Amino acid sequence: MSPDANLALMPAFWQALLARSDTSALDAMEHITSQPGFAVYRNTCTKACVDALTAQFPSVSLLVGEAWFRAAATEHLRAQPPRDGRLLRYGEGFPRFLQHFAPATDLPYLAGVAQLDWLWTEAHSAADAHPLPPEALTTLDENALHNSHLQVHPAARWTCHNSLPLFSLWRAAREQRDDPNPAAWVGEGALITRPHDQVWWAPLSAGGNALMDACAAGQPIAQAIEAALTQEPTLDLGATLGLLLTQGAFTAVTAVHPTKEPT
Repeated sequence: MSPDANLALMPAFWQALLARSDTSALDAMEHITSQPGFAVYRNTCTKACVDALTAQFPSVSLLVGEAWFRAAATEHLRAQPPRDGRLLRYGEGFPRFLQHFAPATDLPYLAGVAQLDWLWTEAHSAADAHPLPPEALTTLDENALHNSHLQVHPAARWTCHNSLPLFSLWRAAREQRDDPNPAAWVGEGALITRPHDQVWWAPLSAGGNALMDACAAGQPIAQAIEAALTQEPTLDLGATLGLLLTQGAFTAVTAVHPTKEPT
């Protein structure tokens, strides 16, 4: 078969490989799907992809049960097959898929828990970097606060929800606690980092989340603090900065370079 013919065949082949057994996609590829080895290959590929999603989203799987999860993962596979041979990178669209997955309608937290599982994977596979020592900010004066910014660690991930206790649900599942129900059904944020060779996680308030957003945008430290306090006026700033530093959320304090005015 010529390279051009093989390229033209692949989309139809993938449709047949992932289609349900009663769909017309199989009829269109009958000359291939009727081969004895096709069913074995199809089952092997499906199982590999579903196994990969199960490994990527252990918290979701624990909360809903293995059978429910594998059925959802199979539907996701048919809708969004892998585009990269490295299955570690497969699953980025799964949280968004769960938002519109009819059987998950009564589980509004599930997509958010899935997103935290995916952020864990991103933190796990991100580039290495030395974390900023916790005492690094103690010597900064007011001028430095306005002219320096905190460089976010490449493995740091964070998110916040205004009404769902996503972090409590996710952590309880991740740590395999007997009862995943949170003490209170309130909005929560999460910080996931990997300062060295192990992924860490911690709760993060709305103000802490705003501070991380501002630092990631390259804003000066003073502006990042202002954004955090605007979002959460009662924020314990010292405790929040201490948490971020001890969790390895930053790598350096660097100078802010002013934007040149057009001449």
